[in-house]
Amino acid sequence: MPHATTSAPSTPLYVNDGLLRPEQVDYLQPSYPHEPLDDLRRRFEQDGYLFLKGLLPREDVLTAREAYFTLLEPSGVLAPGTSPVEGIFDDSKDKLDFPGMYVRSLSSVCISATPCGSPSINGAGSTDANGRPRGGLFVDLALQAHAEPWYKDEFCKHPSLHSFIAKFTGWGNNTLGLTRSLLRNNTPHNKAIGVHYDQIFLRHGDDSNMTAWVPMGDVALDGGGLIYLERGHTLGRELEKGFFDRAEQTGLSEEEARNAFNKNMMSGGLLADGPKEFAEAHGRRWLVTSFEAGDVVLHTPYTIHASTINKDPKNVIRLGTDLRFVDSSRAYDTRWTNIYMFGDGV
Repeated sequence: MPHATTSAPSTPLYVNDGLLRPEQVDYLQPSYPHEPLDDLRRRFEQDGYLFLKGLLPREDVLTAREAYFTLLEPSGVLAPGTSPVEGIFDDSKDKLDFPGMYVRSLSSVCISATPCGSPSINGAGSTDANGRPRGGLFVDLALQAHAEPWYKDEFCKHPSLHSFIAKFTGWGNNTLGLTRSLLRNNTPHNKAIGVHYDQIFLRHGDDSNMTAWVPMGDVALDGGGLIYLERGHTLGRELEKGFFDRAEQTGLSEEEARNAFNKNMMSGGLLADGPKEFAEAHGRRWLVTSFEAGDVVLHTPYTIHASTINKDPKNVIRLGTDLRFVDSSRAYDTRWTNIYMFGDGV
């Protein structure tokens, strides 16, 4: 579906490298689960994403959100007098004590259309493989949430999501949701997610996998939700080919080339820390929207995305999860069959 010409969002949207200019922003186009599957498949192939409104029951999403923040409440993250389902950050606290689960150390920014340059320029060669961020009890409880039955056994296996993906992909009974997921909080004014595509972290299988990003609660336009690069799936494919071409040229083994943290990748496996400069370099806009509990975004393994900094005026903590789905009859990355752990190298 071509993106309609609309006025740019008037709400200021900040990313790691500053304020996005109005001409750098457009809207994600919504789709609905009841639309004909062939139409949805064409849209997904053309745009690299499918923004599905109301795929999940709102009450189920909010129940999971409440369970998450009830678990994290002893860390002191929530504002006094608020309820866990609201997820309101206590802004009297130091935000750096409540980091997102996705924080990775980046030595520099790689924004070229070709793979990153030499180690001296790009800080390559990092061994950062999903290390533990600062955060004490808050981080411990956020990690624990990945293994809670209400999350891994119920929410991640929600029948509405699983059945839709089984029909949409045609995988049917071969549809498998991978156990390793990324349950991420985004507390106000902390660092946002850098620019990346998911296949970087799933290279030990083929590229038929699909990600479902599920916002676990309402997310305002400036509340730190995901943003998607316009036609980012085509650029992602080009960049992935370039990384493997460079790996061959620099003599990396097949195993080294598949590593998201190899010497030709950025520290943390990202394409860039700053979405603003990345968009400028590639002449594409970032597609944004607000989200409601029950919405789901499906995207391809090459779809380039990032997030905004959470500037929610009510200090609402953005919560969302990345769920990976594969066709179990094909080769897939079996490293994703374990529950998320710090330092697991994925």
